[in-house]
Amino acid sequence: MLTRKQQELLLFIHERMKESGIPPSFDEMKDALDLASKSGIHRLITALEERGFIRRLPNRARALEVIKLPDSYSSSLQPKRGFSPSVIEGSRGKTQPPPAQKAAAGDDFSSSVSIPVMGRIAAGVPISAIQNNTHDITIPAEMIGSGEHYALEVKGDSMIEAGILDGDTVIIRNASNANPGEIVVALVDDEEATLKRFRRKGASIALEAANPAYETRIFGPDRVKIQGKLVGLIRRYH
Repeated sequence: MLTRKQQELLLFIHERMKESGIPPSFDEMKDALDLASKSGIHRLITALEERGFIRRLPNRARALEVIKLPDSYSSSLQPKRGFSPSVIEGSRGKTQPPPAQKAAAGDDFSSSVSIPVMGRIAAGVPISAIQNNTHDITIPAEMIGSGEHYALEVKGDSMIEAGILDGDTVIIRNASNANPGEIVVALVDDEEATLKRFRRKGASIALEAANPAYETRIFGPDRVKIQGKLVGLIRRYH
C-alpha cells in the first residue's frame, strides 16, 4: 500500500518518461509534489524501491526502472499483464520504446529503417562540426517518427545525468528550432557542434550540460543554430 505522495511520485516519473522520454530531475520531482526539499524525494524513492515499485540502476546518474504501477492505476492506461518497464536512463525520444526495441541483438524486427551516421558529437567541450556521412545504421522503424533523422556518436561526459554516455549513439530528428528543456544538436559559430539541453536566458540562448562539472554556456541567438533534436539512443554493451 502506497502513501498518496509515494503514488504521486511514481506516476509522475512514469508519465514524464512516457510523454517526453526525458527523466525528471530531483528539482522537478520536488516541484511537482510541492515539497520543501529534495531530501523528501530521496525518502520517497527509497520507499518505492523497498516496496518493489522501482529499481535504481547502479553506476548511472538518475537512472531508475519502473517495475510496476499501483493496482489503482487505470488498466486502460497500463495493463498489469505484459507491463513493459519504463527505464529512465536519459532521453529516449517522444515515443515510448515498444517491446521489439528491447529484443536481443540479432533478433528480427517487423520493420526497420536505415539512417546515416554523421560522425561524432561532443557531449563535453565542443569538438569539430558534424562530419559527413561515415556509414549507415539500421534501427527499428518504431523508434522514430516522421521527418528526417540521422545518428551521431557521442564523445564526452557532459550529459551523463541525462543518461547519455561516452560511446553512445544518439538518434536525432532534423530540426531548426527547439523548445526549452529539449536536448539538441547545437552548432556554435558555424564551427562547433555539441549535444546540450536547450534553454533561453532572456534574448540569449543557454546550452546546458547534464553534469555539474560543466558550466552552462550562454550565447547570443545569432551564434547558435539548432541542427536537430534528440529522439532516441543506442548503447552497445561489450
